[in-house]
Amino acid sequence: MALKTAGRAGISPFIAMEVLAAANKRQETHGDVVHLEVGEPAAGAPARVLEAARAALANERMGYTEALGLPRLRERIAEHYRLRYGVTVDPSSVVVTTGASGAFLLSFLAAFDHGDRVALAEPGYPAYRNILSALGLEVVALPVEADTRYQPTAAVLDRLGASIDGLILASPSNPTGTMLPPSALAELVAYCRDKGIRLISDEIYHGITYDEPAATVLAYDRDCVVVNSFSKYFAMTGWRLGWMILPPDLLAAVERLTQNFYISPPTLPQHAAIAAFDCYEELDAYVELYGRNRALLLEKLPKAGFDRLAPADGAFYVYADISRHSGDSRDFCKRMLNEIGVAATPGVDFDPARGHAFVRFSFAGSEADVATAADRLIAWKG
Repeated sequence: MALKTAGRAGISPFIAMEVLAAANKRQETHGDVVHLEVGEPAAGAPARVLEAARAALANERMGYTEALGLPRLRERIAEHYRLRYGVTVDPSSVVVTTGASGAFLLSFLAAFDHGDRVALAEPGYPAYRNILSALGLEVVALPVEADTRYQPTAAVLDRLGASIDGLILASPSNPTGTMLPPSALAELVAYCRDKGIRLISDEIYHGITYDEPAATVLAYDRDCVVVNSFSKYFAMTGWRLGWMILPPDLLAAVERLTQNFYISPPTLPQHAAIAAFDCYEELDAYVELYGRNRALLLEKLPKAGFDRLAPADGAFYVYADISRHSGDSRDFCKRMLNEIGVAATPGVDFDPARGHAFVRFSFAGSEADVATAADRLIAWKG
């Protein structure tokens, strides 16, 4: 008799990771892959972070920390909001997590019950949808277009015609890189407050913007949940460390969930991350590199036939319309990898309904890699 498997595990795969695996396999046989499929800063953790990790290994006991994280790290995160946003954050409201992914799981469990309706923009980060589905929450897709910069707005929510319990917002967004201007963000926050909608703001790409800085929802409402991470601006992807800023009504619930799920965040990355806030100059130099890569792609992608691009206000992605070339983004990305060794992520990862006509290119890598990929795309007759 066959043993039962849980239906909740039948969620969609994270296609970007599948593309990475295929690209790594091709790298072994051909040695020519240029990685534009994953959002991983090429530079790696700043020098002071590495030094702090070595010092912690030598001098600190690698035992459990408090469930909500090292007090000193929580203080430095709170100080970051004062320095970068001019917003006062109480360190007691800061929760250190196992990456932003752990923060999403904890916040969804603390804020919503089984069957609650949570809205999110499409295109958008696929793990939102997949985690919500695995938890038995109803995902309410918000198809967004260029006219709202691929972002949800109060007007978009108003057109739903049915109540929702939560909204996930990302500005800058993955995969489009677009941002809501402060006035539209303030309007959206006020709408959610008035309608009793729990707003969870994914601010993981804050710090990586090219014209205007990103605004935090904390500037408008302290009842919102903010999720951030050391993976993107701080370039510490494999360290698996993130954080949340929580309103008082969720703090105890998240602490209990953390105690039972994880006990505490990983200890060594926490000690190292304290030093990350002494590295703004080095990290801002990384952003300048992304800016050069962005300019190169915005110049060269139209020469390769990709002339309908989402405005990349922040993050390190270009979301390109490929409908003139293909109606199947998965097949298109497979051919692109096989024929010219350029790995990119099909749009169906971010938008199951309309993503067949889009591809996401990441420009978080080196300038040489991004230039090589652009030249191959221009020469390709895909």
